[in-house]
Amino acid sequence: MTRKSALKLFQDQNTHKLVKRLVDEFARPYVRIMIGGFICMGLVALMSVASAKLIEPIINDIFVARRSDMLMPITAAIFLVFFIKGLATYGESVSLAYVGQRIIADIQKKMFAHVITCDLAFFHHTSTGELVSRFTNDINKLNSAVTGTLINIGKDGFMLSAFVVFMFYQDWFLASISFFVLPVAILPVVRIGKRMRKVSTHIQERTAIFTSLLTQAFQGIRLIKSYCMEGYQIQEANKTIEDIFKRSLKASRVRSASHPVMEFLGGVAIAVVVVYGGSQVIAGKQNPGAFFSFITALLMTYEPLKRLANLNANLQDQLAAVMRVFRFLDLKPEIEDVPHAKTLKVQKGTISFENISFSYGHEEVLTRINLHIPAGKTIALVGASGSGKSTILNLIPRFYDVCQGSITIDGTDIRQVTLHSLRDNIALVSQDVILFNESVRTNIAFGNPQALEEDILKAAQSAAAHEFIVDLPQSYDTLVGEQGVRLSGGQRQRIAIARALLKNAPIILLDEPTSALDSASEQKVQLALKTLMNNRTTVIIAHRLATVMDADIIFVIDRGQVVASGRHVELIQTHSRYAQLCRAQLSPSPSKAH
Repeated sequence: MTRKSALKLFQDQNTHKLVKRLVDEFARPYVRIMIGGFICMGLVALMSVASAKLIEPIINDIFVARRSDMLMPITAAIFLVFFIKGLATYGESVSLAYVGQRIIADIQKKMFAHVITCDLAFFHHTSTGELVSRFTNDINKLNSAVTGTLINIGKDGFMLSAFVVFMFYQDWFLASISFFVLPVAILPVVRIGKRMRKVSTHIQERTAIFTSLLTQAFQGIRLIKSYCMEGYQIQEANKTIEDIFKRSLKASRVRSASHPVMEFLGGVAIAVVVVYGGSQVIAGKQNPGAFFSFITALLMTYEPLKRLANLNANLQDQLAAVMRVFRFLDLKPEIEDVPHAKTLKVQKGTISFENISFSYGHEEVLTRINLHIPAGKTIALVGASGSGKSTILNLIPRFYDVCQGSITIDGTDIRQVTLHSLRDNIALVSQDVILFNESVRTNIAFGNPQALEEDILKAAQSAAAHEFIVDLPQSYDTLVGEQGVRLSGGQRQRIAIARALLKNAPIILLDEPTSALDSASEQKVQLALKTLMNNRTTVIIAHRLATVMDADIIFVIDRGQVVASGRHVELIQTHSRYAQLCRAQLSPSPSKAH
């Protein structure tokens, strides 16, 4: 399902369908606990009705008839009613809070599992801020809906139903008079709810934009300061904050609109009941106790009724988040295992590109590419920026799928094997080294969490990293900081190489592994890379042609096509484009010539 079709589907769904899906997908495993909670809700409602019913003997037997023999029984009944109500309230709160929190935890697990398995195209089209907003703002709203609003709707619904039955039992005519306002109240409440969901959807969309703005600003703070762009960033943030403020204020007005409606209608109903019922008591046609019992029930009825009116607005606010979460969960990855995909077992590691074409949308990036990468050899992709080198590299682990043609490993089309087995046979080292805010040991063992200590040490030594690691404050237990901020570029790169060595994959992909390093660091990393590349099929991208001169085959890529291939010595003599690239990098600049 595409983003547009998912959005259209959910815009057409009503409250009933959203709540039904929430219950069917996430609440069903906890039905027994919910039934226990509903039983407790019913007890709370019955005890509330009983407390209203007790007003009748209190008025008639104690204050009117002045029967002393009824004082203790009525007192005991009051104590028992409120004791049972207290226990039932506790049982209701604990059981339904468990179910609510359990549902939220299950949704969060499903969301994270879903997003972590999405393909790269999804992450390229979805900002980090929007994703964070899904897991924070939307989940908080969803939490309020599940643990608060939906439970309170059930609680107040039980209470309202019990009081309505009791009031019709007491006096069906007075009850009919009391509830003539309900049809009048339903229409504005429904309209308020619809407006609330629309306003809330806009607020959550703007909040996601604001979260994205914050993420970009904090990640790019060095650039912002170096270009003196603080004022611009503040201005952009202020615009978004003001927009959220105005929409939130509108939401508050919409949400609060039900209060005057319900208060006015409730006042009218109570006034009519007092006039009619009071005249009946004065005429001696109704006893005072029964009338006061009815009035008490009526007053207690309008409280849950008003809460339900307000809860509808709150629910529509929160269902906007539910809609966004479900829309998110319904997005399907573009790259998935085909039915009956088999496990890839790399015997040699020969990779072949056969008539490969690839496009990002309508922009063709690769055109009928043919590459043969022999097993155990190192091949290099060179060319100007934007020529298609990184795209070729990204197609091997199926970060993207080809539009035409096929890629095979040892003769097997990579689309016919499982993604897990394909990527398990590939190790990637790029210029943008990703390290997690964990220990050095954990980062090295990232692709092989069950690795033995001796294997981790061996990988670090082979990557020329052991020497600097043991000098760190806690050696291999040192936390590297977010994105490895506590390490230098060369140190981060060597840990990434150690990680690839420990994975021991037969195919190595190197994407500009030394482009951001100084000369001293580059020499150490080059030594580590030679160890990594030994007897493995290696594809390397490097703008520094000195890095790829020793490759077994160099493919020159220009405008999405292979325009030449061969060893460095051959290409420098026979291919003008490669010679131009070499001269541009290896020749001294005019300033240095002087």
